[in-house]
Amino acid sequence: MIEPLEELLAALSRLPGLGRRSAERIAFFLLAKPDEGKRLEAALAGLGRIGRCPQCGNFADEGLCRLCRDPKRDRTTICVVARPWEIPHLERTGEYRGLYHVLGGLVSPSAGVGPEDLAVESLVERVKREGIREVILALEPKLEGDLTAMHLLERLKPLGVAVSQLAHGIPVGRDLESADELTLGRALKGRTPL
Repeated sequence: MIEPLEELLAALSRLPGLGRRSAERIAFFLLAKPDEGKRLEAALAGLGRIGRCPQCGNFADEGLCRLCRDPKRDRTTICVVARPWEIPHLERTGEYRGLYHVLGGLVSPSAGVGPEDLAVESLVERVKREGIREVILALEPKLEGDLTAMHLLERLKPLGVAVSQLAHGIPVGRDLESADELTLGRALKGRTPL
């Protein structure tokens, strides 16, 4: 096979959810539709302009992310997520209008990830500095999410802030990104204090 094509197939195959056959379909589509390939190339080049919001850790293309810059957001509530790509799923529910904080993962002793490896200290500082009244933990309902929630609860309760978590309804052992908007909306509405 032609070397550039093989390189493209190898790169596409490394993407989550894409195997060799899917990579081939995409590559051959792009070869057949050069304009689509150019659009994809430009979009991929634009990824270099995306960084992280210095306040919440969300993806941003210029300093603070659009959610942190939005003056209409409720500035007394922070919803804590493990990863930035979970935020759009919560936003699509239309049930939450506060701020976010991205931890950068979950506590996982088996993977060697402890609380010190996550953005816990910056969360604690935000709660103190910004007068936050409630922190909502939107963490995956599995062991790592529970371990992370327990650590965050230990750190946040002494600050006098209300701490809640999403209500049950998100299937145990599933990622936030796999839940539909209705389930996420209900989980946000029915969150429980810890």
